[in-house]
Amino acid sequence: MEENDGENNPPELQQVSLEQSEDLFQSALEEEVPLDNDSDIFAEESVTSDPTGQPGQAPTTQSSAPTSFPTNRMHRVTTEELQQHGANGDDQYVRVSITEPQKMGEGMSSYMAYRVSTQTNMQFYKKSNFSVYRRFSDFLGLHDKLIEKYLRSGRIIPPAPEKSMIGSTKIKISNQADQGSSGEFIERRRAALERFINRTANHPILRVDPDFRDFLESELELPKATNTSALSGAGVIRLFNKVGETVNKITYKMDESDVWFEEKVQQIDSLDNHLKNMLTRVEALVYQRRELCLCLAGFSKSIAMLSNCDEHNSLSRALSILAEVEEKVEHVYSQQCDADYAILYELLKDYVALVGAVKDVFHERVKVYQNWQHAQIVLNKKREAKAKFEIMGRTDKINQAKDEVLEWESKVERGQEEFENICRMIKKELERFELVRTQEFKVVLMRYVESLMNNQQQLIQIWETFLPEAKAIA
Repeated sequence: MEENDGENNPPELQQVSLEQSEDLFQSALEEEVPLDNDSDIFAEESVTSDPTGQPGQAPTTQSSAPTSFPTNRMHRVTTEELQQHGANGDDQYVRVSITEPQKMGEGMSSYMAYRVSTQTNMQFYKKSNFSVYRRFSDFLGLHDKLIEKYLRSGRIIPPAPEKSMIGSTKIKISNQADQGSSGEFIERRRAALERFINRTANHPILRVDPDFRDFLESELELPKATNTSALSGAGVIRLFNKVGETVNKITYKMDESDVWFEEKVQQIDSLDNHLKNMLTRVEALVYQRRELCLCLAGFSKSIAMLSNCDEHNSLSRALSILAEVEEKVEHVYSQQCDADYAILYELLKDYVALVGAVKDVFHERVKVYQNWQHAQIVLNKKREAKAKFEIMGRTDKINQAKDEVLEWESKVERGQEEFENICRMIKKELERFELVRTQEFKVVLMRYVESLMNNQQQLIQIWETFLPEAKAIA
């Protein structure tokens, strides 16, 4: 479902064959893009593309109703804002926007489809502007493929949004009349999917992955990712595997010999705890502001009713104006509540998940170390068995024992090499993570302070207009 016929393609963007794209992908793996401030793998928001034309096969069912959920675009931090604070390095880009969530089908077999629009100037892609429709399970399937390919090598894979059975069920059973009841959930999911895709698109290796490219531009419907279903057999197996992984993380402690990793593990654990604590506080702040808005709305109505029954003209007029002022104040606090959620809460929630991805990479290193040490233990046993056969003169067993020793020596060498490689890769990825985290938090905090200042200025102006009315009470 292409967005246009490529008429807007820049001259430098040329279509490449499958073989050429594979060669380019391998070259990117061997020679990674140098780390710079513009290579933001955790960008908060993409640039909304403006492709022309209509997709070839757009969903025909009704779209979800508009929602006033606080993740509106006026409060979001865009990619340009992040890039303005970084150096201009790599000029190549892949920018993705996710829009037009539409319900496909009816009943429990229905699902949501999202329009994925892409702008790019990279040779890996056939066009510079294109769009496809993807369902939520396609996003999860892409994430699973990237995990399978890159986690063991030590790369930090941006986490995909979690599957919500309650939210999904609400969408399935809702109709056009009560679509607003699930509109907030749909908007939250849409925004989370957009952040996930853009974090992946801004990674110098993940953005040229063949599966990621197919996800963005393939006109064909992607194979259904059945393993992403929470109730499927694969989902149950995945749940048990996660439990086993969790137990392994708790029970196995690696004898750390690298001071750098020892310090980083402690730093990441501390960061995880503080982020979770701050997330809880911001969530409470959002709840309190919403409660304040409700109280102000009730207070405004009470003052309005009081002004109607007051016989004193000047006092009645002042109370009536005060009711209007309280309504305006309630609106300003509502705006601030939206900013608290869209700017701070979503950022912290994303970084709690991102820190979890970092910890997964650390655990993968431990697993690689375990395999290496296991191979070393087996090799020692094979050497002992070979020595026993030589002492006993068992010539019929010696040759087999020698072959086994050589085999396990090779496994030990491969295990050591894999461990050294994942250590190097983790250090590189952590450097990128720390750079982007500092850069993104700086931009987000500046944006949040600006929202606070603007709202406070509005409050001052509102109360300044009421002050003469209060003084005029005779």
